[in-house]
Amino acid sequence: MPKAELHLHLDGSLRVETALELARTRGVEAPRDADGMRAALVAPERGASQAALLAAFDLPIALLQDAAALTQVAAELVESKAADGVRYLEIRWGPLLHVRRGLSLEDGIVAVCAGATEAAGRTRTTVRLICTALRSHDPADNVILAAAAARFIDRGLTGFDLAGPEAAFPDPLLHRAAFEAARSEGLRITLHAGEWDGAGQVRRALELEPERIAHGSVAFEDPALCRELASLGVTLDLCPTSNVQAGIVPSIEAHPLARLFRAGVPVTLSTDDATVSDVTLSEEYRRAVEGMGLGPRELWAINRHALDVAFADDATLAPLRAEFDRWAAGRVEVWR
Repeated sequence: MPKAELHLHLDGSLRVETALELARTRGVEAPRDADGMRAALVAPERGASQAALLAAFDLPIALLQDAAALTQVAAELVESKAADGVRYLEIRWGPLLHVRRGLSLEDGIVAVCAGATEAAGRTRTTVRLICTALRSHDPADNVILAAAAARFIDRGLTGFDLAGPEAAFPDPLLHRAAFEAARSEGLRITLHAGEWDGAGQVRRALELEPERIAHGSVAFEDPALCRELASLGVTLDLCPTSNVQAGIVPSIEAHPLARLFRAGVPVTLSTDDATVSDVTLSEEYRRAVEGMGLGPRELWAINRHALDVAFADDATLAPLRAEFDRWAAGRVEVWR
């Protein structure tokens, strides 16, 4: 199946062997064997909270503090996704997290763009990038970040996001100026919401007028909110495995993806983090079918919808939509 993935973090998707190489060559304190590194990078299957899950990102961020590392990891992530049949991919990362050892903000963005572009051409995968601001950062710094990101629209950086510890920094409206700056320069808008404190956080996120919300599965608690999401056409980019790891839902079987879809809420399906969540997109799809009871037609509709809300222009997406539709036309089970 050709697939589209819209919610994927660069720093949560390092290959174990690459992390070992980077730890050795950059002098970062970290496990020196594959088993130890895997244990350090992969979060527990079930976690207590989003804050606990975010601890798994400390080591990857420490390893990604120079341009060469960022370029290598971005390219490898595109390669891995292409091998899993992902034809359209959006990768997001927080550029301000990668300047601790002197790398400039602009050089860091250049590095990720370069790695993604090179691997996209080699694998014939369409890739776009999303710049992620952090809830915990100074709002003024995120305004600067938005302006910097907008200078790379012509290199495939097309979106602006907000993520980070939601319980400690619950109010996304503190960063309204950054979103306004990003939007005014042509960046498409998404943000993380609902990883803490229920549906009210998703409703609050809507005040920033996003096209899509990352996570937001807790919206199912509020039928009126579900109707509002459907009416506005705001898509939830859902990641069930990661939600179990963050303690948002107790199990894959309990995840509300199917209920949201059947209620008319626009949704997509992604992994969030290839390594932290230790899951491929094909495996996430399988869990949606076997664990949540989605039928083939429903799964395909969710996958295909991603190309209608992707942060790319119609000229880029039209041939991909045609490719996906040709694939589906030859498979009766998609339409049962």
